[in-house]
Amino acid sequence: MILLIAIAQSAAAQSPLSGAEFDRYTRGKTLFYGFDGQAYGVERYLPNRRVIWSFLDGDCKEGIWYEREGQICFLYEDRPDPQCWVFTQSGGGLIAQFEGDPMATELYEAEDVDEEMICYGPDVGV
Repeated sequence: MILLIAIAQSAAAQSPLSGAEFDRYTRGKTLFYGFDGQAYGVERYLPNRRVIWSFLDGDCKEGIWYEREGQICFLYEDRPDPQCWVFTQSGGGLIAQFEGDPMATELYEAEDVDEEMICYGPDVGV
């Protein structure tokens, strides 16, 4: 718990990542994110600012990301409204704060996750 607080505090002192910095850090990677000490989701970062997100349930959503007013915003195939985050980089990886609001959800890049991103195919049947 103390480690998570230290990471969050060090991130608060960091400058938000620009779109170019975020792209350099994420492109070609699959990153697992945690929230409040628990696994939260996984995102695969593809060329041309494309992404695939899952809440670790095998239901994957394709999307894109773009930079807007110092935030990294994501548009997914199942949501018409952008999900915008302020990303900072700490010694342990990325920290993402929803809409840059200190009272909102804060995700952190999970380290040493021994899992693969699993995406099941579309639902088939009647």
